[in-house]
Amino acid sequence: MKYIGAHVSIAGGVENAPLNAQKIGATAFAMFTKNQRQWKAKPLTEKSIDAFAENLKTIGIDQKHVLAHDSYLINLGNQDQEKREKSLASFIDEAKRVEQLGLTLLNFHPGSHLREITEEQCMDHIANSLKQAIDSTEKAIFVLETTAGQGSNIGYSFEQLAAIIDRVGVKERVGVCIDTCHIYSAGYDIKEDYEGVMQQFEQIIGFEMLKGVHLNDSKATLGQKLDRHNSLGEGFLGWKVFEQIMQDCRFDDIPLVLETIDSDLWPEEIDKLKVHSKNC
Repeated sequence: MKYIGAHVSIAGGVENAPLNAQKIGATAFAMFTKNQRQWKAKPLTEKSIDAFAENLKTIGIDQKHVLAHDSYLINLGNQDQEKREKSLASFIDEAKRVEQLGLTLLNFHPGSHLREITEEQCMDHIANSLKQAIDSTEKAIFVLETTAGQGSNIGYSFEQLAAIIDRVGVKERVGVCIDTCHIYSAGYDIKEDYEGVMQQFEQIIGFEMLKGVHLNDSKATLGQKLDRHNSLGEGFLGWKVFEQIMQDCRFDDIPLVLETIDSDLWPEEIDKLKVHSKNC
């Protein structure tokens, strides 16, 4: 079964995220656990933690279908040790907040070399940071997101993600999130060669590592390496790709999350995705 939603607001407290998901007809959702543009946040209160769990139960969404996302400030691949350690401390705090909320998945952009080191060196930093995060937490699963390759970002190829996972060596504590806009912009033609791209993912990473998907159309063209989301059917991907995903049993039982640019369209997009969804 497909579980579909969007990245919803936590304004007023994390406990409001499930209620915001309910408003758009979601059966899954993504969320931040704090203000994504600040390094630190006040600790979660027991009141918020309890209310989050109660609201999640009330709307009937399973914890495994919630995809938390870390702060945009974090860069686990930074060559500057002090800055990397600051990022790691924030990352571990994010993971502990995820665990406090009874969740498991923490989605993140792998990191950036900032044109100061090689991609291989950057991947070493990312993997070493992940090892420390795993050692500092109990059950959080760290979900590497595919990137568009914009700027100096790592993660624009399946091979890079596989290399990071291999360096970490603890596969049960890591996973991958496919962003449809990102992989298309990175050069994976899921519009004209959907099955070919999926076979590449299976061969290089493996679908057992797939923990979530960001459903986004793209304002960028194939291989343009720009992170520019669009509403479903309004970009260079078109609706067919998303219909194929909804029919693909390999995408069952994981959060499928919209990050499209017009939140007013989310209920309509979710409904349309549900219509095309195949129960496997």
